[in-house]
Amino acid sequence: MRALSEFFRLEAAGGIVLIGAAVLAMLCANSPLAAGYAAVWRMPAAIHIGDLAIAKPLLAWVNDGLMAIFFLLVALEIKREAISGHLARRDQRLLPLVCACAGVALPALLFLAINRGDASALRGWAVPTATDIAFALAVLALLGDRVPVGMKLLLSTIAVVDDLIAILIIAVFYAHGMSFVALGAAATTLGLMFVLNRRGVTALTPYLLLGTVLWICVLKSGVHATLAGVATGLMIPHVDRNNDIDDEIEHSALETLEHALHPWVAYAILPLFAFANAGLDLRDMGVRDLTSVLTLGIALALVVGKPLGIVGAALGLRAAGLARLPDGMDGRSLLGLGLLCGIGFTMSLFIGSLAFNNGARYDEAVLGVLSASLVSALLGYAWLRTGPALR
Repeated sequence: MRALSEFFRLEAAGGIVLIGAAVLAMLCANSPLAAGYAAVWRMPAAIHIGDLAIAKPLLAWVNDGLMAIFFLLVALEIKREAISGHLARRDQRLLPLVCACAGVALPALLFLAINRGDASALRGWAVPTATDIAFALAVLALLGDRVPVGMKLLLSTIAVVDDLIAILIIAVFYAHGMSFVALGAAATTLGLMFVLNRRGVTALTPYLLLGTVLWICVLKSGVHATLAGVATGLMIPHVDRNNDIDDEIEHSALETLEHALHPWVAYAILPLFAFANAGLDLRDMGVRDLTSVLTLGIALALVVGKPLGIVGAALGLRAAGLARLPDGMDGRSLLGLGLLCGIGFTMSLFIGSLAFNNGARYDEAVLGVLSASLVSALLGYAWLRTGPALR
């Protein structure tokens, strides 16, 4: 329980920092600092190692490089939860798995229905499918003791499964111009990590060194480089079934790395990503921009599609006798949880950058994500705050 409390505290505090970074980005983008703000992220940066050269603007180093570390942490969390956590048993994983799948499918279908006939907008169908765990837990933290631990666990597990689905979507739908030579090198590197895992090597250094090589190979392959972080995370050994990374006991390599990375991701990498990607210039926008079909499609998919999918799936499972809600939760609190799951933010912005590669369409997507995340946060908080205490 102490580990859970620490996890929720870190995620909630990180969510507050994340919100602050997004607000700061908006202030910079809509002030006399706007030109300098934009110029910083366009600034080129390069690394040369012999004949190997990686040259990208600073924004790409954040989105392709630092976010690979975020995806590494996500993979570590998913693997730990699947082996020894809240996805280890069928009765534990059925409710969040089905809710997460419904919470991905319904927003995507709603977005496709709203944007049908617009081929360029349809590339963003996956933007409204994710939930930002840090942002959502930050809102729950504002409610204090009104929120039971079971509700936080359910929200967190749904968000983790959401992330897994988003990773699969990125791998399948957002790869481009693939190099089979680089993919072969990536597969060889991954194979070496697999051999280390099977031989019981628990030292982190070999995995992290090979993970760096894997990131370079994937970057050159045409598959998005952040997937190297996912693959590396899944190769890190985890055999400790205590699943309690804060106790004074010997932990698996996975738990050790997860515990070390979590503060860096929560307080540095995700806020930097938000600061780099949430700076939307609103000064030249009008009603037409606010009501564009792409913006409305994303906003409605998150604000309406997410809660309908999650709540509908949970109530259906409960009615069928296949799952029950966590202790302290009822239909009203389930709706509040569903509303908070409409906070897309980090993963939604990330998928938006892959789908639209900046430009006017990207701005429309960012506007949809930011407005939906704000509305979902306010609605979820107000709904849970005005009702009876949940515990």
